[in-house]
Amino acid sequence: MVRRIALSLLALLAIGAALFFGFAPGWVEASMNKVDGKPLIPVSDEARALHATLTIVDLHSDTLMWNRSLVKQGSRGHEDLPRMQQGNVALQVFSSVTKTPAGLNYDRNSRDTRDNITPLVIAQLQPMRSWWSLAERSIWHARKLDRAVRRSQGALRKVADDAGLDALLAARRGATGTPPVGAILSIEGLHDLEYKRKNLDRMYDAGFRMASLTHFFDNGLAGSMHGVKKGGLTPFGREIVTAMEDKGMVVDIAHCSHACVAEVLAMARRPVISSHGGVQATCKVNRNLTDEEIRGIARTGGVIGIGYWEGAVCDTSPRATARAMKHVRDLVGIDYVALGSDYDGATTVRFDTSRLVQVTQALLDEGFSHEDIRKAMGLNALRVLRRGMIPFAQLPPAKAGAA
Repeated sequence: MVRRIALSLLALLAIGAALFFGFAPGWVEASMNKVDGKPLIPVSDEARALHATLTIVDLHSDTLMWNRSLVKQGSRGHEDLPRMQQGNVALQVFSSVTKTPAGLNYDRNSRDTRDNITPLVIAQLQPMRSWWSLAERSIWHARKLDRAVRRSQGALRKVADDAGLDALLAARRGATGTPPVGAILSIEGLHDLEYKRKNLDRMYDAGFRMASLTHFFDNGLAGSMHGVKKGGLTPFGREIVTAMEDKGMVVDIAHCSHACVAEVLAMARRPVISSHGGVQATCKVNRNLTDEEIRGIARTGGVIGIGYWEGAVCDTSPRATARAMKHVRDLVGIDYVALGSDYDGATTVRFDTSRLVQVTQALLDEGFSHEDIRKAMGLNALRVLRRGMIPFAQLPPAKAGAA
């Protein structure tokens, strides 16, 4: 009798484990990364023809966080290599998300609350060293991208310097079939440094070339727009900003508090980006940029990546994205406008990456010229990324308009 009860308990545990490890991660992702199914805007022949000639760069995606293949077309989420190819994406920045607070919201989160990512890491059976270390989670994401690059047989290429970017663009120009897609690694919140300067070197060596200082909570570098104190840079944060600029890592102020943004812009020696979000003028959400912050980013020569979800543009329509991009253009000029989708970042959007022609059409409808669209859809981001990956000591003088 006891043996039968023990076997029954073991069977129940096995079933529970199978559900947790086998089905829970996919179910969680499907429930968080959605396409809302609302009507798309009509796409003209002009938009399709133009879109096919664009060099498209997206400054932010969280796809590496989820347990699915980057190189096979998936049935959930917003992007993978086949869908990027269908959308004519030239270069995707993939972010490493390592921690988010329980009860996550845009207004106030404590870094001391339970972490949402740890159960996902365990359920996805990532290496045990990543269960309890944020640094190891980012290293795991870098290795995941490296594996995807190897398995893609040249269709996906990791980019870590300006020479790699040149090689990618040359390969795309010379492609007789589907051109390759490039991938750059970023970090969403440098709490993954675990307060150790040497971990920045580890991240650089793993291929990371961009990072935001904060995510949804205040950390040891700076205050978050969604944190408790929402303060500025700490001494460690200032040290890391300078070290990133020296090494050739782009500084991203997405999710930073207003004080953090102001202090980064005041000390920046290189272009600063806001990788994903919106603008207060068209969507008054606290994480979005004020006009003065937009002007400050432009003064550094950086770019502002506009997203596709409600928290960024107060809608999921591509027209809302285009209106935010138009505001940036009208305020500081077309050279500072870029894309920052936040695909697979627990967002609901109108279209996945295979249908990026929706943005091209919306920009045409807003009166953007073909040349403006080329810049906004990728050339501006290319300019900043190219220059940002060069170590500071090796940096040549800037060339206006160079991409």
